[in-house]
Amino acid sequence: MDRGYFWRTGYRVLLEAYKVSLFTLCQWIETTSLSIAIREGALYYPILGAFHLAAIGWFGGMVLMGDLNVLGIGLHLPAAEVFSQFRRWKWLGFAIVAISGGLLWWAEPVVCYKSISFWIKLALLALVAVNAFCFRKSRLGASLSLVLWVAIVFAGRGIAFL
Repeated sequence: MDRGYFWRTGYRVLLEAYKVSLFTLCQWIETTSLSIAIREGALYYPILGAFHLAAIGWFGGMVLMGDLNVLGIGLHLPAAEVFSQFRRWKWLGFAIVAISGGLLWWAEPVVCYKSISFWIKLALLALVAVNAFCFRKSRLGASLSLVLWVAIVFAGRGIAFL
């Protein structure tokens, strides 16, 4: 018996089962009362969208100020001082972005599952996390952070239109 064939087949079956179960999970979430209320309510979705965009501006502004400081543009303070001053506000903005984004996803999980822009946005968010931990407070990291965040904004807008 070829053990390699067994493992390749097993992984393929596992990956297919994962895809089916993830889509099934999205379909189930779409039928929950919270999802229906957000999606079909007259004001819930637009209000969540407004909070999400405002929090992106808030959080993005904090990221922009920190990255520009690392690049030597803007505030002429040590980077550690700038990061410590904005840390609490930055995390508050991130929390609002994450909660409002999660609720927006909860309203339309199947649409997001089928959207290539959504998957690109998730991949870019993962790259931002890697960048934040690997290239923290370096010129390369700051430049890469700015490019990735702009790409995330465009991918996020693509979810609604593509």
